[in-house]
Amino acid sequence: MSDIPLLLIEDDAAVARSLREGLIDAGFAVTWKNTGADGLQHAQAHQPQLIILDVRLPDGLGFDFCRRLRELGARQPILMLTARRDETDKVLGLEMGADDYVTKPYSLRELISRLRALHRRAYGDLSSVDADVIYVRDMIIDRTRAQVRRGDQPISLTPIEFRLFNYLAQHPGQALTRAQILDAVWGYAADVDSERAVNVHIRRLREKVEIDPSHPSLILTVPGIGYRLSKD
Repeated sequence: MSDIPLLLIEDDAAVARSLREGLIDAGFAVTWKNTGADGLQHAQAHQPQLIILDVRLPDGLGFDFCRRLRELGARQPILMLTARRDETDKVLGLEMGADDYVTKPYSLRELISRLRALHRRAYGDLSSVDADVIYVRDMIIDRTRAQVRRGDQPISLTPIEFRLFNYLAQHPGQALTRAQILDAVWGYAADVDSERAVNVHIRRLREKVEIDPSHPSLILTVPGIGYRLSKD
């Protein structure tokens, strides 16, 4: 199996060198950029399969570059690195389009595990799924192409959002816990911060698939449990 192309956007040279060595040993082909602008340019030109994006960069905040990547149509998983355990940083990163986050100082082993889970969910599983289409109201989930359409209009979802919607659609009417969703969509066990991440991604998904996101009628909250997809 060939190495997985990964873009690392990190301004600290010592951190980047150490991280790059560990990722290369783990089977990633790493390109390092030390500014958000250079990272953005490389992502557009070379389309890496994964992106690691630091929050604090010399030419701006990683949040802004994450949002810009999504605005430009980038769909690959983005994992953000934040130096603080501030929940606001984590939630803001997810709202800007990130798929996951790791807080510094972090375990290289955990980081690699999360990257592999993101890659598997975004690419590996989807490529082996048999031809299948799921109909959800006026939308079509095309699992073979990892696409969602409303009529002839595609709905732009990130890989995590696609997997989340696909998972909900496979269990219509069933109340799914946040822990179940994390295990199925992200591929790792739940903790308090991770369960908050589910809430953020549900909100973002609602903004794209609900007719009126402020009054969701498709993706419903099940108090004290999690979420379910309406069968109506």
